[in-house]
Amino acid sequence: MTTQSKPERFAARLPADVKELLQRAADLSGRSLTDFVIESARAAATATIREREVMRLSVEDSRCLAEALINPAPPNQTLRVAHDDYRRFTQAE
Repeated sequence: MTTQSKPERFAARLPADVKELLQRAADLSGRSLTDFVIESARAAATATIREREVMRLSVEDSRCLAEALINPAPPNQTLRVAHDDYRRFTQAE
């Protein structure tokens, strides 16, 4: 069973022409201005988060990534030194 979170107040000042635009869109969609703004803001927020959190790769990039994960290159000198330093640091505690 899902629970609804407690409603919170959010206020914004906007130019009259923007409010008229939002109201017109709400009227055309058969919803209240509040419902229209909340749903539109939720959709925009979800899309923005999805765009920023999901990395899209080309077919070639996907193949290269999979190959690197399946057959990684052997560690170079710098990585071996960093690994040894990390081991010494974490074992010293």
